[in-house]
Amino acid sequence: MSRSAERRSWKLRSIIMFFALAVLLCGGPRTACALTVERCTARSNADDETSDVMGGSETRVTWEATLGVDEGLRSLSLTLPENTAYRSADTRVVLLTGRDFMTRTEIGVEVGSKDQTLTLSFPEPINRAGKLNIQIYGVIFPAAGGQMQLTGSETNSAGSKALSDIPAITVVGVSPFEQAAQFLSAQPWVRSWNSNKFLRLFANPMILVTSFPVVLQGFLMSLAIAAISFPLAIPCGLLLAIMRRARSAVLRGIATTYVNIVRGTPMFLQIYIAFFGLPLAGVQVAPFALGIIVMFMNSGAYLCEIFRAGIASIDIGQGEAARSLGMTRSQTMVDVIVPQMFRAVIPNLTNEFILLYKDTSLLAAVGTMELVMYAKTIVANTGSITPYIVAAAFYLVITLPLSKITRHLERRVSSGRTRRHRSNTTASGDSARVAAS
Repeated sequence: MSRSAERRSWKLRSIIMFFALAVLLCGGPRTACALTVERCTARSNADDETSDVMGGSETRVTWEATLGVDEGLRSLSLTLPENTAYRSADTRVVLLTGRDFMTRTEIGVEVGSKDQTLTLSFPEPINRAGKLNIQIYGVIFPAAGGQMQLTGSETNSAGSKALSDIPAITVVGVSPFEQAAQFLSAQPWVRSWNSNKFLRLFANPMILVTSFPVVLQGFLMSLAIAAISFPLAIPCGLLLAIMRRARSAVLRGIATTYVNIVRGTPMFLQIYIAFFGLPLAGVQVAPFALGIIVMFMNSGAYLCEIFRAGIASIDIGQGEAARSLGMTRSQTMVDVIVPQMFRAVIPNLTNEFILLYKDTSLLAAVGTMELVMYAKTIVANTGSITPYIVAAAFYLVITLPLSKITRHLERRVSSGRTRRHRSNTTASGDSARVAAS
């Protein structure tokens, strides 16, 4: 046989084998193919315009998969993540067919549920090609949030098979305060309350709850600034008070000048000079530390006058008696005058701490994150004054108890002075009677 005849014979055999294979594939029995999951999403339930899905709040899950011809889908099971609530009665099943899958056909289905598993049983097997769209209503994912992964299985003419490649749903976690706000938003009395513009603006219950943990951070920052600044201001004020009573004119002049300047200018101006002037001079200090420095230097000037008045209130005879015993001027001041002075000025020190704590709010003007600044950021986002009301409550938590303590200390100091005055009067009278006899 010639080579050309062999080539023609080989081509003929190849064509026959190709057509035989095509007939076998087209005419042989078809086997059902598994569903191909296209998407698994949840409707946004966030209050803002983002697409976030929030935990602890109701949403809707949409699951969609592609069906092949003659698949014979009989049932489908979807298992939601643990601790997820859902409403099985409202489940909808739609088959999308036709060009661009624009033809919608409602599919009758028997819905069953057990724990986290939703079971859909079809009275007649689905043998049409298209996209199976399932919508599950009333879904509430766990409040902690995270990646919510659904699992499931299908039963078709070929048997049962697990579903794979189901996309996870990203759920944003919510705090207990946000859950409480969501609960309040559904209450009729809250809706009635917020229908009043004044009440909604100044005391919105939802914002009141959600702003609490944020403003609490500012409260702790303000308290930290005051708690660090005040102990530093005490030795500063005491040193200035001693300098103002010193024999040296230079020391007296330095202390007097400092106290007059600080007490004669607003703290707001001092904060601006420190926060905007120092960086221009090339001095860089962290805002928190710089706030503490400004606070204790300002408070030190006021404490100077408190200590100076307290020292002046001590009976001059105390110093004379100490020096008569051989004590030096400095020993007399440290061991005799200052201890008595501190007992006398404790109420004034408490008042000064209250003022210092309230003055930390001025640091909000330069962007320091303290109580008012935290509240201000929420006000800017919500347009409600409620966070400022929460901030006011945090100030009162400190100032009211301290004010009561101050009044109690003032009464004790006053009664102590009265008793000492009576004792001195009695002693003077006894001495006079002894001298007369």
